[in-house]
Amino acid sequence: VGMSLGGMRALEWSIGTPDRVHKAIIIGVGAQATAEQIALQTIQMRAIVEDPAWNDGDYYETDDGAPGRGPVVGMAQARRLGHITYRSELELHQRFGNRPHADETPLGPDRKGRYGVESYLDHAAYRLERRFDPNTYLAINEAMNHHDVGRGRGGVHEAMQRVTAELTIVGLEGDRLYPIRLQREPAFHSHKPLETVHSITGHDAFLIEDKLTGDIVKRALEH
Repeated sequence: VGMSLGGMRALEWSIGTPDRVHKAIIIGVGAQATAEQIALQTIQMRAIVEDPAWNDGDYYETDDGAPGRGPVVGMAQARRLGHITYRSELELHQRFGNRPHADETPLGPDRKGRYGVESYLDHAAYRLERRFDPNTYLAINEAMNHHDVGRGRGGVHEAMQRVTAELTIVGLEGDRLYPIRLQREPAFHSHKPLETVHSITGHDAFLIEDKLTGDIVKRALEH
């Protein structure tokens, strides 16, 4: 069972080692990275490596042996951009609109007040920079950029013909990072129906709509 990057792995294992996979549930990912996904993830990677504290990835300690701060500013910017793609435009609009955050005043004389959505992205960035390593962030984004199950296998159709597992392919309504049209391709080539999680939360629906996602997983495992 895999969602997003995990879905890439589950799909790849189903194709690459069909004798070892009996069932696979692929959620919120297509058969190959799109130009837009590569573009969005590349911008996030650039934000990290162009941070002055990047130091070619060797930022774990300073000259005196103390822990290094690393490119946390760049990673925070990467997270802000990434987090926008994990949610839908409608969800962000309904949740925040163009309302200020708390009692802050974006149109005040100092222009330092934030909109609600700015505060939300700042919080997401702050949480990540305190618990995640920038080199790992880069490795994950690069792996997602390279995702293409048809590479070296004669294309997606030929690759999907290798699957012998019972596949369940799930799309997330409102997902702008991996829109449902991308799940239709592996579903079509494997002659499977496409399950859909109905939600306005976008790509993060597989986390937020745990009941809807869980019901699909349960049915697939009990089948």
